[in-house]
Amino acid sequence: MIDIQLLRTDIDAVAKRLATRGYTLDVAGFKALEEARRRIQTATEQLQAERNAVAREVGQAKAKKDEARAAALMRQGAEFGEKLKSMEAENTAVQEKLRQFVSLIPNLLHESVQIGSRPEDAVESRRWGEPRKFDFQPKDHVDIGAGLAGMDFDTAAKIAGARFVVLKGAVARLHRALAQFMLDVHTAEHGYTEVYTPYMVSGECADGVTSLAKFKGDLFKVEDRDLYLIPTSEYSVTNFVRDEIVPLEKLPLKFVCHSPCFRSEAGAAGKDTRGMIRNHQFDKVELVHVVHPAKSYEAHEQLTGHAEAILRKLGLPYRVVTLCTGDTGFSSAKTYDIEVWLPGQNAYREISSCSNFEAFQARRMQARFRNEKGKPELVHTLNGSGLAVGRTLIAIMENYQRADGGVDVPSVLLPYMGPLKAIVPPR
Repeated sequence: MIDIQLLRTDIDAVAKRLATRGYTLDVAGFKALEEARRRIQTATEQLQAERNAVAREVGQAKAKKDEARAAALMRQGAEFGEKLKSMEAENTAVQEKLRQFVSLIPNLLHESVQIGSRPEDAVESRRWGEPRKFDFQPKDHVDIGAGLAGMDFDTAAKIAGARFVVLKGAVARLHRALAQFMLDVHTAEHGYTEVYTPYMVSGECADGVTSLAKFKGDLFKVEDRDLYLIPTSEYSVTNFVRDEIVPLEKLPLKFVCHSPCFRSEAGAAGKDTRGMIRNHQFDKVELVHVVHPAKSYEAHEQLTGHAEAILRKLGLPYRVVTLCTGDTGFSSAKTYDIEVWLPGQNAYREISSCSNFEAFQARRMQARFRNEKGKPELVHTLNGSGLAVGRTLIAIMENYQRADGGVDVPSVLLPYMGPLKAIVPPR
């Protein structure tokens, strides 16, 4: 949630910055709500002053033993009390409308973000690795998986419908190995604390990391319960600091969490329907930072580098792009996408998004720390995939495929794969 004081002090400047996202701020609507709030607040303060004055007069009348006047003044005071209750209810209603209004406004973007409206307007900052040149026609992960009898979309559809997969045998083991490898690297080499969290969160928690009212359609809800399946463990882990004041010496907090993720993909009808690119259920190893505001952009670079390190260890070519204004997510102030090379698609595809939310999520959650002066101040939060496990699996299958239909296991994963150095088609 953005700071409402920015709207009160210079709403036109805020509207101009939001316009770079393609978001039109309802300036007149906000001003009308603010006028109603000020009117009620002024009237309430005046009535409270009058009631206080009457209360003093009641004391004076009783001191003079003027019981009749005291009784009349007390009736007047009671009437003021009833009016105040009504006005407080009206004020609460207006404040809630203001809260809802502000909760639907996206974050203000960092000044370094390139203005643009399409994914193609992203700015590439670096590449690592050279795409492999094959002496045969490379297949995509769907055909490779079918040849290995390791990916079964038909059985998954029988169980749960479209956009699910059943992994089998050595392919399932490779998927498990990847998650374990990522956790080991992030905890042993990058200084993260591993956590295991619920796969469901309350509506309040979901609203803490984004706008539940705006994005409810993207989530799977548990029937008749205020619980939502997590679309990423960012939803559970970031809420560790909700309504907390973190001691300054505890910052930064760095967590890594492996979990399944559940997304309705409501806005992706007809997009990436083949294979595992965009499923309703997938695994991720998520990285979450909670940091001092002065350190958040340093942490952003560090977090992105940690995700990149996994791809480098696996020998997977990738590139890093900075999303443009019109393509940056609702809560983010700046986002780097890491895109891995997929030979089967002859394209780079997203495998991680690393975002700095600045104080946007913290303000929604009231997540604070005690600053150098001992005063509570909002933390900054960041998160990124380190990495999406399923997409890493398909990147390995496509980049390490062999002409005989097999897939070589990257050397760093051999300790996790028992005797297997390659996954080969069944005989």
